[in-house]
Amino acid sequence: MDSLQGRFLIAAPQLLDPNFIRTVVLVLAHSPQGALGVVLNRLHSKTVKDLWEQVSQGPCRVDRPLNAGGPVSGPVLALHRRSDHADAEVLPGLYYSAQREKLEQLLAEESQDVRVFLGHSGWAGGQLENELAQGAWLILPASVELVFGPVEGPALWQLLLHASGRTVLRKLIQPPHVAPDPSLN
Repeated sequence: MDSLQGRFLIAAPQLLDPNFIRTVVLVLAHSPQGALGVVLNRLHSKTVKDLWEQVSQGPCRVDRPLNAGGPVSGPVLALHRRSDHADAEVLPGLYYSAQREKLEQLLAEESQDVRVFLGHSGWAGGQLENELAQGAWLILPASVELVFGPVEGPALWQLLLHASGRTVLRKLIQPPHVAPDPSLN
């Protein structure tokens, strides 16, 4: 299977796992050893500033809700557009950071193009592929605009669910390549 890095996983309507029901996950990394992602459409009860005051003495100028990235505990993660503060590039123009020094630099600056996550979503090697084979997830290419766009919460899941349905339908009804002159077939 090709890497799913930089793709959205949209929970299929029949996925009833309470950790992922009606979620949109952005895959940050994917290899035969496993996958790492963050849930984009669930918020934590705290703000970024609340969290940062508990874990750092540095300033925080990001005044946004904190995202609940998934059921797996781990480091605080941030999605952003700053290559100079990046641990890795997820897709062109979108980066993530988990190293404390980079997070401190990133959060000390005022920016709307930063999303901070507590927790993440993780899969062991082959686990995500099995879930995909069972129909638990729909896949769409991710975009920076949707990651930082105005659509959030349940509305993001609904938007991408409809978009994935259109993609599947288009593949089903789109004719195979037809030569400009059908008589040459």
